[in-house]
Amino acid sequence: MASLKEMRNRISSVKATQKITKAMQMVAAAKLRRSQDAAESARPYATRLASVIANLSAGVSGDGPKLLSGTGSDQRHLVVVATSDRGLAGGFNSAIVRAAKDFAQSLLAQGKDVKIITVGKKARDPLRRVFGEERIVESFELAGQRTLTLASAQPVADAITRIFEAGETDVVTLFYSRFKSVVSQVPTARQLIPAAVESDAPKSDAVYTYEPSEEEILETLLPRYLTVQILSALLENQAGFYASQMSAMDNATRNAGDMIRRYTLEYNRTRQAQITKELIEIISGAEAI
Repeated sequence: MASLKEMRNRISSVKATQKITKAMQMVAAAKLRRSQDAAESARPYATRLASVIANLSAGVSGDGPKLLSGTGSDQRHLVVVATSDRGLAGGFNSAIVRAAKDFAQSLLAQGKDVKIITVGKKARDPLRRVFGEERIVESFELAGQRTLTLASAQPVADAITRIFEAGETDVVTLFYSRFKSVVSQVPTARQLIPAAVESDAPKSDAVYTYEPSEEEILETLLPRYLTVQILSALLENQAGFYASQMSAMDNATRNAGDMIRRYTLEYNRTRQAQITKELIEIISGAEAI
């Protein structure tokens, strides 16, 4: 049985941990509000751009730009996995990695070639252990970027475009976590190349005459559309990370409180037992005299 001093040290240690988890919970809650606003603000822009792409692609004769039509094959796949750079957020990162891993393994089982780009530290190491170093073609970190902008997503978009234009991949799929609410973040797969024209994207009934042609406009818009899709995913990820971290730290704070109460009860019982034992020894000694 632990001594009273050891038990006091345990209680002090858990109390110190509880203060840290409570502080992290409050910080995550403050950052969640800003991240949620940023993610929700980006959605209308991404939706409207998808609408423009849908309207333009409807007027394209033939296959159109390669970013829209693809290569005509699906043998070579590039999987982009976006997670956070930090942990202590429950199962947030592992859920994204697990979805991407299952997808990649199913492709490999079909005899297809798979390459991986990781965005965030928490994706790189788990996927490297499963698929090996040779399949990780690029790794990006977002540490130190307090505000995510198009400049944050541009290096990832440039790497994807470079690999696609070099003829090293046919299909590009992005995995991230879509923020639904504080208690719900959904691992999501989004096809980036060929650009998926969503059937539910709002379309205008107006008839437009484009100058220059739809193909030329798409050549300019599609690279920007790719960057916007990546930025939107990163913003969704950021909001989901802080929501998961807030919930995880809240649970950790509650668990620390339970441990403190349990240790305190055990400490009091042990102390009471020692006092009772000492009294018995004193009484027994007095009676012997």
